[in-house]
Amino acid sequence: MDVAFHAAVMGHSAVLHRVGLYARLVRIDKPIGTLLLIWPTLWALWIAAEGVPPWPILLVFVVGTFLMRSAGCAINDYFDRDFDLHVERTQHRVLTTGQIQPKEALLVAAGLSLIAFFLVLLLNTLTIQLSFVALAIAATYPLMKRLFGVPQAYLGIAFGFGIPMAFAAINDTVPAIAWILLVANIFWAVAYDTEYAMVDRNDDLKLGLKTAAITFGEFDVLAIGICYGLTLALMAWCGVWLDFSWPYALGVLVAAAIAGVHLYWIRDRERDACFRAFRHNNWFGAALFAGVVLEYALSA
Repeated sequence: MDVAFHAAVMGHSAVLHRVGLYARLVRIDKPIGTLLLIWPTLWALWIAAEGVPPWPILLVFVVGTFLMRSAGCAINDYFDRDFDLHVERTQHRVLTTGQIQPKEALLVAAGLSLIAFFLVLLLNTLTIQLSFVALAIAATYPLMKRLFGVPQAYLGIAFGFGIPMAFAAINDTVPAIAWILLVANIFWAVAYDTEYAMVDRNDDLKLGLKTAAITFGEFDVLAIGICYGLTLALMAWCGVWLDFSWPYALGVLVAAAIAGVHLYWIRDRERDACFRAFRHNNWFGAALFAGVVLEYALSA
């Protein structure tokens, strides 16, 4: 009896350990990626629904965002497993250290993507069609750092594709303003992910990888400032287009102040400061979302 009980406890412990490794693979303990992905989707849902998105659709997008970000982490680690071993920030990831096998990462990514697709099937045909495009973009993003000098722009498309999908789900069409929001998100992603890439620049140079931090070189901080400026200009344009008033303008101004803080932090290109600025972009996206929410709430 004692042997059987001990075996059961050990088996249970092994399962929990495995689940913990998978949780680390998909960055359960690091939600910043999910937050950077969810904010533009929420901007779009609120605008498309004029401030009152249906709760079932909102729930599908929130859960789907979490699932696809998690799947993206798994597939990214699969492609980068050999590079991550030589990068200080990533050398202890569970796939890199051999705690899980490459095929397990692929199975996790496939399983999460399949669950997300089942959720999308609850939406209309146009949204389902766009989901295939979103999946293709997300799956190919890890390859861009080998092919493209500014892979952060491709990331912006991947992280912003919830925008046209949100409009499609609410209105069964994708208007011009959705694509303007997507372009704004691309510039924002270039800004924050270049800050992220600045942390790994020395390691990436040794590995021959392509990132915006390397491409921009000594003009990296200036380029980030320009990208923040273009993001804010496009978001302001959307506000004018939608005839928004002071609540939305306040959100844009708060986001601009946050961007200014980031530029101050990264001015000396110190690793910790750049990583701090990257993570703080959560508040940039949140400020813009708060402006949208307040606009509709106060004008109701």
